[in-house]
Amino acid sequence: MDGFTDIRVRGWVRHLPERLIPYALLARFDRPIGAWLLFLPGLWAIALAGSDIVMGLWLALLFAVGSVVMRGAGCVVNDLWDRKMDARVERTRGRPLASGQLQPRQALVFLAILCLIGLVILLRLDTQARILGVLSLVPVALYPLAKRVTWWPQIVLGVVFGWGALMGYAAAGALAWPAVPLYLATILWIIGYDTIYAHQDREDDALIGVKSTARLFETNTKSLLVVCYTGTILLLALAMGMQGLGLGGLLALLLPAMLLARQVTQLDVNNPRRCLALFKSNREVGLAVTVAMLIGQF
Repeated sequence: MDGFTDIRVRGWVRHLPERLIPYALLARFDRPIGAWLLFLPGLWAIALAGSDIVMGLWLALLFAVGSVVMRGAGCVVNDLWDRKMDARVERTRGRPLASGQLQPRQALVFLAILCLIGLVILLRLDTQARILGVLSLVPVALYPLAKRVTWWPQIVLGVVFGWGALMGYAAAGALAWPAVPLYLATILWIIGYDTIYAHQDREDDALIGVKSTARLFETNTKSLLVVCYTGTILLLALAMGMQGLGLGGLLALLLPAMLLARQVTQLDVNNPRRCLALFKSNREVGLAVTVAMLIGQF
């Protein structure tokens, strides 16, 4: 493939049987950052709710596996919607459906398998978390449509990827008011980092009519990031305060705050590789938030 792409055809997936490689690429198993970003809001909620260590580790394991599977399912849905547009975008034209390596019928069978695995994991959670898991399918299905009709598809993605904050809190006990600012914090965080991600495709998106906050703000993106990331830290602090976490946890939020500030200062919206690297750095941001919440429990 020529040009810039984030497909890792030379990564670990090359060791798979040849006929399975397109499915691994379709589910983005070659790029685990998406699974990390889906997993982290749930991990925040588990850490915030303060479950006992055994329950917390068990829930973290379930959410980790579920994030890999359901992120893969979401990618299949996205690529089914977007296969014709993906063929016209430099970064995505090598995707299995856009390139013709897989046909929609094969993708649908694969999607059914992933959803079945996800259902098995969901049934291991309590009733409240199960209901939330089923409800999450609505925004998951609507996200690929959002970028066709609104300049703010990143909000819809925030609703989807942040859903784990609600599910994690419910799974750790029962939903309570601290889950509200936690969920809102995840949405703002996701709007910020996905805007950075969308700058990779800004020019191609303009040609084919795809909307995004990257196109809406363009060179003013840093202002949007300041608002989103400041709101993220303040809402996380509010959630921790409402949960009764200690001062040490609040002070520990300085680390993720500095990591987010670094993204703002280092952003170059005209450098796709820099945008991808900054986007990926949000794994470290998410882990730093988790550590802050764990510190706050003591």
